[in-house]
Amino acid sequence: MNYLGREVQAFTPVATDLNRLLASYNVYYQNLRSFHWNIRGKSFFDLHNLFEQYYKDATVEIDDIAERILTIGHIPDGNLETYLSKSEVTESKNRVNDDEMAHLTLNDQKTLTKLMRQVIKTAALADDEGTIDVVAAMLSQMEKKAWILHSWLKTRTESNATLNMQ
Repeated sequence: MNYLGREVQAFTPVATDLNRLLASYNVYYQNLRSFHWNIRGKSFFDLHNLFEQYYKDATVEIDDIAERILTIGHIPDGNLETYLSKSEVTESKNRVNDDEMAHLTLNDQKTLTKLMRQVIKTAALADDEGTIDVVAAMLSQMEKKAWILHSWLKTRTESNATLNMQ
């Protein structure tokens, strides 16, 4: 038994899912950094600031995931090659426009929420309430981020439709 009163092996499926989430979060983070650096056009101020806030949040969340893996007695992955091979978030191309950046980010957020829900299910099967607590808090915040970006895209689409009708 370890300091949590559990066998480390009991947490192996949770650590596996957390490492997949960690890999995906790191690719998401890098996509956001690239979008932040490369945004151009009318959406510059909106998206430049939004992407910056999202990647700053992601740095904290990445650290929380890695520290949770350590807490349950496992080792977090820590290299780019592994992240790229395990990630369910796809590395984006550098040269995309503002709407594509927003859509790609929203899709990445959808992928991350799916992975978070899987971690929560796996943690529940392992009676790992600590992981459930950590990831559920992240899930709630990611859902809010996705709602904000979805609302921004919807407003933009409706605005463009109105302009095209005039």
